[in-house]
Amino acid sequence: MTHQDTASTAGIARTVDAVWRIEGAKVVATVARMTGDLALAEDLAQEAVAEALEQWPTTGVPRNAAAWLTAVAKRRAIDAFRRRERLDARHEAIARDLDESAEDVWEPIADDGLRLLFTACHPVLSREAQVALTLRVVAGLSSDEIARLFLVPTSTMQQRIVRAKRTLTEARVPFEVPDHTEWAARLQSVLKVVYLVFTEGYSATSGEQWVRRELADEALRLGRLVSALVPHEPEARALVALMEIQSSRFAARVDAAGNPVLLGDQDRRRWDRNAVARGRAALAEVDRLGRGRGPYALQAAIAECHAIAPSVDETDWEQIVVLYEALGRLAPNPVVDLNRAVAVSMARSAAEALEIVDGLVARGELAGSHLVPSVRGELLARMERTQEARGELLTAASLARNERERAVLEAKAAGLS
Repeated sequence: MTHQDTASTAGIARTVDAVWRIEGAKVVATVARMTGDLALAEDLAQEAVAEALEQWPTTGVPRNAAAWLTAVAKRRAIDAFRRRERLDARHEAIARDLDESAEDVWEPIADDGLRLLFTACHPVLSREAQVALTLRVVAGLSSDEIARLFLVPTSTMQQRIVRAKRTLTEARVPFEVPDHTEWAARLQSVLKVVYLVFTEGYSATSGEQWVRRELADEALRLGRLVSALVPHEPEARALVALMEIQSSRFAARVDAAGNPVLLGDQDRRRWDRNAVARGRAALAEVDRLGRGRGPYALQAAIAECHAIAPSVDETDWEQIVVLYEALGRLAPNPVVDLNRAVAVSMARSAAEALEIVDGLVARGELAGSHLVPSVRGELLARMERTQEARGELLTAASLARNERERAVLEAKAAGLS
């Protein structure tokens, strides 16, 4: 193989990866609607991806790559049905339709996306399995990426996902949005998944991109659909509020080269004020429901404090500390404590914040994550403990899996030497 051929193959692989990241969930959802089997649908979609990697270097990338993947996956499903002698009139009609226009058949599938989300969050699965499976099939995250979100080994996460798909198959879970009487049993899992998908899009845990806007946009779209299904559920509305306000910053979070721009350096004139207004209106609706603020509403309130502040220095940091304290009581989490420490450093002192962070270290919280040494390094730098700060930032850089974030941490450490 020549150097040019190798480069071409590598380019095709990147294209396939990009198509899968953006459209993979839709492909799986469309095939799952046809087969009624989520595990089979994902297997067929992955087979279609493998076929694309084989064919596209020779035939070129199709005009509608997502439709091509869907058509191939459906054909493989038809072949499987034939082998099992289960081909009925419905499958014959699908096969004829594919033969007539494989390239052009591609329609928006908002309903399919919602079906996929609720199917993966079926109560027959444990909460952790629900979230892991949905991140895999709806968000298209790799097992490695999901494992980092859960702070578990990749092999553990792979086994969890395989077991979840097998359980859905054996339980014959239908691919559909459940009856409204069943929503309550799945809602918290659905909301958590949407939140985690948005979080990965807002700040990618790995890879070359600091943000993955397509993931965040899909999470917001799904969140709006779920909120419309349960209009009187405050936390569903609150999650939409949080995502709206956070998404307002996307244009300012990276520079022209895609490098991260941290909050203190962002041009707030680039924040999307319409998104902020939508988010604040959704949060006000939560308050009008009169059932108090839950974890997502508290996070939305924190985001609102940032959104309405003219600058970092003029932010109501003391209010943010109070909100994080309330959030920590409702939903204890070491990341919440770490964020509270940052707020305390701004509202009071770096020394007081360092005590909170050192408490996390003493308890072994977030071990192996770059987050703790990153924050600790910032605090030590503000306290003029320069050498210690540099060491912490370099440790954080060595643990960071996102290339852009690693570069920022290394630059900070270099600036202290």
